[in-house]
Amino acid sequence: MKHIILWFCLTLTTGTTFAQQEGRMETDRPDQTESPYLTKKKWIQAEVGFNIERDKSLKTVVHPTALIKYGAGKRFEFRLITTWVSEEAPATSGKGSYYESGLLPVQLGGKILLAEEKGLLPKTSVIFHVAPSKLGSKKFHYDKWAPNFRFVMQNTLSKTVGLGYNLGAEWDGFSNTPSWIYTFAPGFNIGKKWYGYVEAFGSLKTNEKPEHALDAGIAYYFNDDNKIDLSSGFALSENATDWYGAIGFSFRFNTRKKK
Repeated sequence: MKHIILWFCLTLTTGTTFAQQEGRMETDRPDQTESPYLTKKKWIQAEVGFNIERDKSLKTVVHPTALIKYGAGKRFEFRLITTWVSEEAPATSGKGSYYESGLLPVQLGGKILLAEEKGLLPKTSVIFHVAPSKLGSKKFHYDKWAPNFRFVMQNTLSKTVGLGYNLGAEWDGFSNTPSWIYTFAPGFNIGKKWYGYVEAFGSLKTNEKPEHALDAGIAYYFNDDNKIDLSSGFALSENATDWYGAIGFSFRFNTRKKK
């Protein structure tokens, strides 16, 4: 951990210029690896997804999850995450099934650009959120506020290949012990319209079995400001979600008044 902290400190001191995404928009979906790029200043970007997850006997439908971003400056964006879920599982009595649906606690946060890519040093940002315990449907309230953060990094390997990776921690709103998360995702531009990726991701928590999984996905850009995506993943360890599939779309628009 000391070496990781030292590496982050060195990263913070590198890179003297800060830029936002130009040309084709960069999004945080569909993979688990978040992008270090910021939303353009005074632009709004929305990333919406629908998921189906299977974990043992529990079926979860996310319909939808939405990430809304606002570019506040050259180095900062505001972020809002809402997730509406429906959960279904066999009843404990053995008859019928248990079903609940509602809004998970809303996450409020931001992204700060720390450093541009320079040689082997990656483009680096930090993302942070907090979910107030009661800001959602009552049946899904947490016992306490649930924060999370991650350092998001990306290296350009060639004109068509990039490598994204994240390190961070998140709290579930019930325990004081965080889950330490990681992601690792090579991405590939396929022509001017297509993008694909493969990814390994997971989490580690004290006194619990680790969660490790693989996923892959593809996205199609209608233009620089609109795209659709499709992805799926499966567990590599016993404690991870068995399987999930997702479809989503993303778009952005300029809030500046046109003359």
